[in-house]
Amino acid sequence: MQKILIIEDEVKIARFLELELKYEGYEVLKAYDGREGLEKALKEEVHLILLDIMLPGLSGMEVCRRIRITSDVPVIMLTAKDQTTDKVMGLDLGADDYMTKPFAIEELLARIRTVLKRNRVTTESFEGLRLGKLQIDIEKHLVTYDGHVIELTKREFDLLLYLMENKNIVLTREKILQKVWGYDYLGDTNVVDVYIRYLRGKIDEKYNDKLIHTIRGVGYLLKNE
Repeated sequence: MQKILIIEDEVKIARFLELELKYEGYEVLKAYDGREGLEKALKEEVHLILLDIMLPGLSGMEVCRRIRITSDVPVIMLTAKDQTTDKVMGLDLGADDYMTKPFAIEELLARIRTVLKRNRVTTESFEGLRLGKLQIDIEKHLVTYDGHVIELTKREFDLLLYLMENKNIVLTREKILQKVWGYDYLGDTNVVDVYIRYLRGKIDEKYNDKLIHTIRGVGYLLKNE
């Protein structure tokens, strides 16, 4: 469950946001002043921070500046002000987005989803995807098993990446074809089976580690037994 920290001195607004976020399935922490908010932001493992600018103790701007010294956690600034200088300053200090009160809760929720998704993709690209000893570094286009580089063709890499992005999920041959070969592919669906054999030869069989599983009559599943 993703955890969101609300740093907002107006109790009613904080409570309203808490109820809406919990209804959407998020875990919520609250702080009512800048110093308490900064302490929780640095101490707790949160996935996103909703940060009011006008706060007692420390301003939202200062809280954002101090968070950015040690953390890249996404921050959405909330303020009653609608001045371009405030927006620019907040973004320059490292905020990911900015909303002016009053705002529609639906828009805020949409922005939260967007920022969280963008942060997840960036994190995965930077840190790579891992399953047991198998790891994919997306930025470097590199696959390793227990530190040993596995040489793959572009198609093999794309197939393994799609399986890894959907690990523990059964994928049909048709879905794999659409995502890896493209919607306009007119060839035989057996090509999926052929490339699965290639990957098994380079990973499962070479390292004696069964990761790619056949689900008879359906497709394939990548999981660590």
